[in-house]
Amino acid sequence: MSKAFAKVALMGNTGDTLVLESMRSVARHLIDRGLAVFAAANSKLNGLPAAVTRVPDSELAASGDLVIAVGGDGSMLHAARAAVAAGKPLLGINRGRLGFLADVSPSDDFSALDSVIDGQYDSERRMLLRAEILAAHEVRDCGLALNDVVVKRQDTGRLLEFQTFVDDRFVNAHAGDGFIVATPTGSTAYALSCGGPIVATGLDAIVLAPICPHTLSDRPIVIPGPSVTDIKLQNDKDCAAVSCDGEVTGQIEAGDRLRVAVAEQRVELIHPVGYDYYGILRNKLHWGRGNRAAKRDR
Repeated sequence: MSKAFAKVALMGNTGDTLVLESMRSVARHLIDRGLAVFAAANSKLNGLPAAVTRVPDSELAASGDLVIAVGGDGSMLHAARAAVAAGKPLLGINRGRLGFLADVSPSDDFSALDSVIDGQYDSERRMLLRAEILAAHEVRDCGLALNDVVVKRQDTGRLLEFQTFVDDRFVNAHAGDGFIVATPTGSTAYALSCGGPIVATGLDAIVLAPICPHTLSDRPIVIPGPSVTDIKLQNDKDCAAVSCDGEVTGQIEAGDRLRVAVAEQRVELIHPVGYDYYGILRNKLHWGRGNRAAKRDR
């Protein structure tokens, strides 16, 4: 049995009615169990038990032994950055559409949540990416990404022309809508929609995937985790937005380089006992619909 939890930091998009309803239920259940529950002071999380402690959003993750994010993968990605900064593990309760990361389903009996709180869970440490913009006279830190770092064109109707380098070695010249550098976690996100491979989360690898490439032979590739990827614009008139996990964090222009490498930090994800990565893939991607009820041969 792993460590039990006594304090929980509760996070989620309170603008979503379903998420708000689940957060209220989770908070009441945890309070009834005698746990200390913390929520953001500036959120619209009304209807909570009076025992819930409100703290500034910047202090929320650090207030608990465990961060619980209610919502979809977007909520998990937001909570992951806060959890990493605070050095706390993260559990997701899925109220989104896919929920590759938030794998606890909301239920009235809270059995899966109770088991986790009592110390019965599996955990894993997932890779993060760090993005930096290397300009002429400065290095600008773009931030961390659990899923992916994305470079996208800003001008509608024009191709973005750029070059990629891995460990200072030229890889290719691209023309298209942009480029994705994804972790194994992010291989089932934006990179997947661009034709990238699904990479098991335990692998030390990075996916490089062009977005809508003009040349059909410009294909996604998988490189070793320790590699450093640089992206450089070719056209002097071009500029591109840089996003980490879907949030725009910077911009590169001609002469700049975007450098992406594995971060020193990792995020600890908590799962119910028996977490099955391949079962998640089958369920979320609707694999083998006609054979779901069939028993395994072995």
